[in-house]
Amino acid sequence: MRHEISDEAWAVMEPLMPTVTGRSRPWTNHRLAVEGMAWKYRTGAPWRDVPEQYGKWNSIYKRFSRWAADGTWEKLLAEVERQADAAGKIDWVVSIDSTIARVHQHGATLKRDTGGSTE
Repeated sequence: MRHEISDEAWAVMEPLMPTVTGRSRPWTNHRLAVEGMAWKYRTGAPWRDVPEQYGKWNSIYKRFSRWAADGTWEKLLAEVERQADAAGKIDWVVSIDSTIARVHQHGATLKRDTGGSTE
């Protein structure tokens, strides 16, 4: 089966995935669920169109939604960024674009009704 997420990426993500706590039913394979989420966002398809090979679409959606609400995705991103930064794989240079979007020549002379004083 072709994977949406590489084995290398999954090796970093897997230890960061939540575990079952308390007396709840065990989750299905996290990798299949995350692969289904990746497929959905890569294709832009609706949740209902996630292929059955990834599991039930509703279970995948609920897990995605639960992880978004409880901060799992933010924690995962922060840890992956921390590991990549420690390994020197991230360049934190910020570039600010100061491009100006000018109005079309015919729009530049229109009357402005902004409610302010006129010149």
